[in-house]
Amino acid sequence: MKSDPDRFGGDARRRPQQVRQLVEHLFRRQYGRMVARLVRILGPPQLSLAEEVVQEALMAALQTWPFRGVPDQPEAWLVRVARNRALDVLRRRENFRRKEQEVRLQLEDFALLGSHDSRRIESESWDEQLQMMFLCCRPELPAESSVALILKTVCGFGVSEIARAFLSRPDAVAQRLVRAKRRLREAKVRFEMPPSTQLEERLDLVLAALYLMFHEGYWPHQGAEVVREEMLREALRLGQGLAANPQTSSPRVCALVALMCFLAARVPARLQISGELQLLADQDRQLWDRALTAQGFSYFERSMRGEQESPYHLQAAIAALHASAPDYASTDWPAICRLYDRLLEVQPSAIVRLNRCVAVSFLQGPRAGLRCLESLSDEPSLRRYHLLPAVRGALCLQLGEWERAAGCYREALACACSETERRFLEGKLAECQGRGGA
Repeated sequence: MKSDPDRFGGDARRRPQQVRQLVEHLFRRQYGRMVARLVRILGPPQLSLAEEVVQEALMAALQTWPFRGVPDQPEAWLVRVARNRALDVLRRRENFRRKEQEVRLQLEDFALLGSHDSRRIESESWDEQLQMMFLCCRPELPAESSVALILKTVCGFGVSEIARAFLSRPDAVAQRLVRAKRRLREAKVRFEMPPSTQLEERLDLVLAALYLMFHEGYWPHQGAEVVREEMLREALRLGQGLAANPQTSSPRVCALVALMCFLAARVPARLQISGELQLLADQDRQLWDRALTAQGFSYFERSMRGEQESPYHLQAAIAALHASAPDYASTDWPAICRLYDRLLEVQPSAIVRLNRCVAVSFLQGPRAGLRCLESLSDEPSLRRYHLLPAVRGALCLQLGEWERAAGCYREALACACSETERRFLEGKLAECQGRGGA
């Protein structure tokens, strides 16, 4: 899971695919940092401008680097382009002319973000991203709007990605973001950490955004990638930063980071040699990242220091049981089912109920799992969710009900899913048809 930010370095011309890979890496690494620093300099009312110029810089890289070559310091190049475009826009604004010199000096300091003065810049960048996340969680904003705004400004999600994370429509998400930015402008908020009395409440929204970011990296909803490694790594980095910060470190933060570590450790085993998806039951556990697993147990131990029991604690406990089992057959399913029952008490969501049905099927058998799934048939949020019919198809397949399983997989294929998942589902459908014919 290692990534090398300089693997495309130098000024040689690169193929468009190589440039896209580099820009994707820089996007995950730099987008939130650049937006946060620009908002600090220009003020929260200029949030849309900050996003716009950073996006334009990334688009300029995609358009020019394949032909002119990748610069020796691509991060510095992006920062310089974003700074220049921000200045171009601001020069046309009357209120900017009165403080042009002050803002210009700060924008020159912004250029250090792409330099190699790494230790100081990394520290400043993290502080700004932290403040940016908490700025998005103002009391004036509804909770879902706050989480969506963090995903957009700090995590770099597009509107369609946020919509999939919320199981919502893109147009509804777009309107929510517009209203949220307008409220921030009207409130004339400052770029700073909230008072300690508000920190705990806002922290839950920050954690919700990082959870969604990590989940999208671990299990992408679209595209050909089995894992979006840059996104997964960035979510883990931001979570570890929260756990290391005295203002934000708490048991539930450590629980979320533990969960991320346990899941990220599985990534090397999620791909077959052919590049296809490998489910947990079929993974070679010798390929799991032992260092990340050890970090997971370390953060999990830290999360137990206190009386808190958040949803992240329960999910991390489930992941820890998987991590400690030597093989899939040895998994402690009774304990996992008990944890899902507790999780439903504190987080009664349709997705948790679906996951619990899977656990029930391993504990009591596929027919018990199918009976459990019947309660989800009319759940509105799962109506177009491909994993519901996919799970039903897998249980029917275990029972040898080939035609019924095939119907479930066809239903799953009619829903939106990633290319990797589509290939997996098509393979299962072909298996059903082959066995049914035989």
